[in-house]
Amino acid sequence: MNTNNANFFDQPLAARYDTQFQKLAPIKAVLHFLTQMILMDLPTNARILCVGAGTGAELLYLAKVFPHWHFTAVDPAKPMLDVCKKRVAEQGLLSRCNFHNGYLSDLPQCPQFDAATCFLVSHFLTEQSQRTALFTDIAKRLAQGGVLVNADHCADTAIGTYQELHQLWCSTLHFSDIGAARVEKMTSAMGKSISLLPPPEVALTIAAGGFTTPVQFLQTLMIHGWYALKP
Repeated sequence: MNTNNANFFDQPLAARYDTQFQKLAPIKAVLHFLTQMILMDLPTNARILCVGAGTGAELLYLAKVFPHWHFTAVDPAKPMLDVCKKRVAEQGLLSRCNFHNGYLSDLPQCPQFDAATCFLVSHFLTEQSQRTALFTDIAKRLAQGGVLVNADHCADTAIGTYQELHQLWCSTLHFSDIGAARVEKMTSAMGKSISLLPPPEVALTIAAGGFTTPVQFLQTLMIHGWYALKP
């Protein structure tokens, strides 16, 4: 994520981030549940890297399901990470979490991780070289056989059904009650501050970062999910 996108997630947005899409919770729920299924065979004391952890949604979900896992949350947006820390503290999980306000590339060296999550992060990187570099950095942090679970907005805008999918996505955003101005801002960002690639190109980018061929396990409207291994 570049500096401008990090600054976008300011304190007012961070404060309302967990409630603004409350009506769309089923989308997040299925992503978290399937991530649990993908990672369920990791060691009892697994170490998990959460890239672009935001307010900690997947961290908190996985921490409850796997009570002996340890988490490192990385996010360049301090207001978002502050909310994450607050939520982690409220759940009594601080002893199992480390926090890094910055980018993955400047995370201090530490033992390699058993798995990493990267949810709705790489689509903010509009330069393909930056996107590949992100996945390369993640692969370097994983132990051999480590698992990456990634989710991003993506779509093939050239196919005939794209406009129908886009319209359904817009209708879903309006249903969330975030307001027409916010919906307009989010939809106009597609293809600009958010890189909207066809799903196969995202999968190829993940593989180019040093992973096995990604397995697509999810599509909820524009959001696609993959998992891949560090060979």
